[in-house]
Amino acid sequence: MLICMRTTLNLPDALAEAVKARAAAQGRTFTSLVEEGLRAVLMTPEATDRPAAKLPVSGRPGGRILVDLHDRDAVWDALDADWSR
Repeated sequence: MLICMRTTLNLPDALAEAVKARAAAQGRTFTSLVEEGLRAVLMTPEATDRPAAKLPVSGRPGGRILVDLHDRDAVWDALDADWSR
């Protein structure tokens, strides 16, 4: 018996549209194409000797940080707050 987990992915619109178009052109589902891509990534050796990328933070010229991009919850809170304006 195959057990599948449902999840939500937050993808840029352009990427999601490209995946939909590729899947349609190949007569496949969006899910099958994403699954294939994830499997391909997981099959490649992990680069452990490379330093982690430094993500930029957004702030004001005075130096006060508004959003730490390492903190996913803070990013979503900022996006939600901006959306409600």
